[in-house]
Amino acid sequence: MMMAVLKQFRVVVRSIRQHYERVEKRSGLSGSQLWAMARINSRDGMTVGELARELGVHPSTASNMLERLASLGLVTKRRAGKDQRVVRIYASAGGKASLKSAPQPLIGVLQQALSQLPPASLRALHAQMSELIEVMKVRDISAAQTTPLSDM
Repeated sequence: MMMAVLKQFRVVVRSIRQHYERVEKRSGLSGSQLWAMARINSRDGMTVGELARELGVHPSTASNMLERLASLGLVTKRRAGKDQRVVRIYASAGGKASLKSAPQPLIGVLQQALSQLPPASLRALHAQMSELIEVMKVRDISAAQTTPLSDM
C-alpha cells in the first residue's frame, strides 16, 4: 500500500509541475504570480495583507510578489483615503489582458482540486497530512507560510 500512495504523490507533484510550467510558458508569470493576479482582479483595491491571507503566504512574500508584478506593469498601487499608509492594489489593463490569455485554472490545479472536495474529505485529508508530516524525520514547517507551491 505504501508504494501505491507514493505513486499517487508522484502523480500529484508531476501534475502540479506540468501545470506551472505551462502557465509560465504561456503567460510569462509564475503560478503564484498568476494566482495573485486573479485574486487582485477579483477584488480591486485589496491591501497587501488581504492578498497575503488569500494566498496563504507571509505578507513579506506577498509584498515581494507585488513588487515584481508592478515592475511588469500588471498591477498598480495607490494610497487612498485619510490613512496614506494603506496601499491599495489594482489590476492594470495589461494585468487583466494577461489573465484572459493565461491557462486555466488560474488558482492552480491543486488548489482547484482541493476546493472541489467535500468538506468531510478535506478535513480527513488535513488530518492524514498532519499525521504524515508529524512522522517525517525531516520537515520544514515554515514552508507552509513562506513558499508558494509554484515556486517549490
